[in-house]
Amino acid sequence: MKILAVNWLDLENPQAGGAEVHFFEIFGRLVEAGHEVDLVTSGWNGADPETRLRGVTVRRYAGRYTFAMRGRGAVRAAIRRNRYDVVVEDINKLPLYLPTVTRLPVYVIVPHLFGTTAFREATFPVAATVWLAEQAIPFVYRRAAFHAISVSTRDDLVARGVAPERVRVIYPGVDTDWYTHDAVVGRERVPTFLYVGRLKRYKGLEVAIRAIALSRRDGVDFRLLIAGQGDDRVRLERLAASLGLVEAVQFLGFVSHEEKRSLMRRAWAVVFPSAKEGWGISNVEAAACGTAAIASDSPGLRESVRHEETGLLVPHDDPAALAGALLRLGTEPGLPDRFGRAAREFAETLSWNAAAEQTAAHLAETIRASGPEGKEDQL
Repeated sequence: MKILAVNWLDLENPQAGGAEVHFFEIFGRLVEAGHEVDLVTSGWNGADPETRLRGVTVRRYAGRYTFAMRGRGAVRAAIRRNRYDVVVEDINKLPLYLPTVTRLPVYVIVPHLFGTTAFREATFPVAATVWLAEQAIPFVYRRAAFHAISVSTRDDLVARGVAPERVRVIYPGVDTDWYTHDAVVGRERVPTFLYVGRLKRYKGLEVAIRAIALSRRDGVDFRLLIAGQGDDRVRLERLAASLGLVEAVQFLGFVSHEEKRSLMRRAWAVVFPSAKEGWGISNVEAAACGTAAIASDSPGLRESVRHEETGLLVPHDDPAALAGALLRLGTEPGLPDRFGRAAREFAETLSWNAAAEQTAAHLAETIRASGPEGKEDQL
């Protein structure tokens, strides 16, 4: 297959997150299997306009906030230059409505849609734009095939009006050869919890910081490490300082893959208090390291964490409930290790190879189902 893919970010982008890991883990494997993949994406100051990552040819246009205006034109230009079998649109920001650009079959990957969550993150005009853009998805993409990364995402799509038979759930994998438990390292002496990801309002890190404050108010010496970058960092640092948590809550900024793995191995649990996710890839990376997760009982996250087995789920936006979960993991003898062993077993059921094989099969079905239409005139 010759595949033209579109994603707002690529793996080298400073703002890259779980959606980019997901894309390159799967499509890098498709390249290894003999398929050709070109990616149209946004750039940033100093970015090379073209590069190759995991065998994928990456072409960058405009910037993070202007890609919406340039992306459709870049897709048209790519289709004029080359012949493709299918267009893959990874919708993790604004949809580009690519079925209106090309007659080629369109395959849509959906980590999750924002819905009203957008209003927690952005200003009203921006959030309203995202919300309105998502409303048209069932109609504009009515002939597309959908790849949902969780049952939560599938249910959301169907509830919005996407035909159930057009949606297939393909769970993400995790690299259980890289993310492993290291008994020699052991956990931190002081109960230490870890967040890894982008620092955005909807991720709910304010709740985690307040939960640490509640725990320490009861005399428990808990610590929270926050690894990652994002535009909510300044606000969160001010909150931690106002609560007297400058030493208890540490902002690590960007960390390497090696450091992230080390942090996950030493943590008593990872914390993911987000309002909504497609899956929660850091939960299963930690699970592969033998580390439990404490997460909001939110769409997506409730699938990457098995309550009372690989970790704990708590009501979203409830600092007291999260503090109670921290207290259990931090004080109940043997609980982090018991959850950690079950988490590792769960992680071993998830495979990027399987996800790539299922995606390749789904893509081939989508191409066959499209028939001859669009093969000659792709625009």
